[in-house]
Amino acid sequence: MTRPGRATAAALTALALAGALTACGDAGASDAETLTVYSAQHESLVRTMVEGFTDETGIELEFRDGSDAELANQVVQEGDASPADVFLTENSPSIDVLDREGLLAPLDQATLDQVGPQFRPASGTWTGFAARSTVLVYNPAQLPEAELPASILDLADPAWQGRIGIAAGGADFQAIVAAVLALRGEDATRAWLQGLERNANVYQSNTAVMVAADEGEIDAGIMYHYYWYRDQAENGLKGDDAALHFFGNGDPGAFLSVSGAGVLASSDQQDAAQQLVAWLTGPDAQQRLAESSALEYAVGTGVASAEALPPLDTLGAPAVDPGSLDQDRVTGLMQEVGLL
Repeated sequence: MTRPGRATAAALTALALAGALTACGDAGASDAETLTVYSAQHESLVRTMVEGFTDETGIELEFRDGSDAELANQVVQEGDASPADVFLTENSPSIDVLDREGLLAPLDQATLDQVGPQFRPASGTWTGFAARSTVLVYNPAQLPEAELPASILDLADPAWQGRIGIAAGGADFQAIVAAVLALRGEDATRAWLQGLERNANVYQSNTAVMVAADEGEIDAGIMYHYYWYRDQAENGLKGDDAALHFFGNGDPGAFLSVSGAGVLASSDQQDAAQQLVAWLTGPDAQQRLAESSALEYAVGTGVASAEALPPLDTLGAPAVDPGSLDQDRVTGLMQEVGLL
């Protein structure tokens, strides 16, 4: 089926807006810009962070929500004809795919300067707007604190066979693998994955990994921090018997995954798209993130994250250029060892 071109899509959108505005009797608003945002981040968090954007700028937002890989692949397939103006990803490897394809426009330096350099790639073509820490969720009744692994790489040891859980098919776990690859190289990553293929029980989601640890089905599992913190803030029913271990010490297991925002080079609304990314990294949106129930980390300069979370500067995260995470190679390695 032939896909309508960008001009056609824009014309249809303009006609729809004109019809709606005529019905409301507000003809003067027909010139309002509308950005199409492909978003793989959690819908509730993104909608919270963009509150006030349209009121302040007059720019309307139209969201197309999906998963990291789904939306990234869609943009690549659409190419210059993509209706997307802005891409928001949950984990950075998917936005790196667009960067490598030359599909992103350089961001304004003022926008880049709103977050620390560790939360954006050296290319300057996208920026982080939220972060999450890798953790080990574990059952203290089965795994005493004194027996916790010093490194996430230790989980490949035969002693962990049948005792750990991972959500191998998820973008979260694959981003963690990408960090191991960037930090330790291909041979070490392959050996680690081979050990996990032997040792790990594979689950459909991070939440399922947490529940399995909580119920004693496994001793420990790899996931991001906010699943446990959200559960504790709600009712604790899924993780009340589980605890978190932060690896620290620059270990790959202390990897901070960044959610990225970028402007499509093919967008015919560059100024408006740049304004949205600047908004997401700005103090108001970052403060909304910090005060939200998402319990992800704010990355804006000078904005503290939720009080329930360990401060970012205490996590001992390894230095990883977010633009160096190779999703394609990760997929290949995981398929090679039988985890995908």
